[in-house]
Amino acid sequence: MLCLGIEATAHTFGVGIAAADGRMLANVKKTYLPKIGSGLVPREARDHHRRVADGLIADALAAADCTMEDIDVLSFSQGPGLPPCLHVGKDVVTRLAKQYKKSIVPVNHCIAHIEIGRQQTGLGDPMTVYVSGANTQVIGFANGRYRVFGETQDIGIGNALDKLGRTLGLPFPAGPEIENLAKKGSWTTLPYSVKGMDLAFSGILTAAEKKQGSKENVCFSFQETTFAMVTEVTERAVAHTGKEAVLLTGGVAANKRLQKMLQTMCTERGARFAVVPAPYAMDNGAMIAWTGLIMHKKTKPGTLTILPRQRTDDVPVTWR
Repeated sequence: MLCLGIEATAHTFGVGIAAADGRMLANVKKTYLPKIGSGLVPREARDHHRRVADGLIADALAAADCTMEDIDVLSFSQGPGLPPCLHVGKDVVTRLAKQYKKSIVPVNHCIAHIEIGRQQTGLGDPMTVYVSGANTQVIGFANGRYRVFGETQDIGIGNALDKLGRTLGLPFPAGPEIENLAKKGSWTTLPYSVKGMDLAFSGILTAAEKKQGSKENVCFSFQETTFAMVTEVTERAVAHTGKEAVLLTGGVAANKRLQKMLQTMCTERGARFAVVPAPYAMDNGAMIAWTGLIMHKKTKPGTLTILPRQRTDDVPVTWR
């Protein structure tokens, strides 16, 4: 069985094709890049996705050496995300389903990050640290759902990094450049904002943007502070649930300093630690295809309406 999945929640339009035996046959994408110094403009991202959609679908089918007739089921990112972008993904899938008589599985974007991470790393029941542009959550499976044990109260850590990058004159995405600058920096004090099991980044961001001194010192201190907060909440969640593994997923998962902090915590607790492979860390179509595939036989057909504010813990996890 093959599933073609479409990711279109924000910057990225991605198309993936997954097979029931766990092979990712295709994973192609193109990313909308805003003008230097500005953030994402939803209408521009929508127009970008419309332009590249058909070409990427053709590329994915060619990579998988198959045709639309070979595809058994379609899936798309239903939410959370930006409505103009989500609409493009839904509209493309609806058109394909009508044309080729295929069924559709709507997929929660956050859960797709978890499921591709589990599939790629072999961690069966981890505590997941999901860090991306719009999302920062510590998530564990319990009683039929993915439960959020801690999360950001304002902005995602990826957006915080990008906002800091714009202030410092860095290109988008700013995370990799901030990581490089941080290697040459030293400590300067910033606020530390853990509230129970939740996190807040906006105050730290404001303080960092106003901080005097070198870019290197600001980047080092921002990383050290925010990543320590994420690690603290993760450790508490692991201690509370007794889970024996931690999975790091999402676009910010590529950061080596965050990986090291979480690895150290896991080693001290005797827990396993794994990071989703780079091709599946950023938003991508393969994670939507894989999640749609494992949901297909275990989930009743859902609404095809986009859900821009859909939460991770809104979805009954019937396939586990």
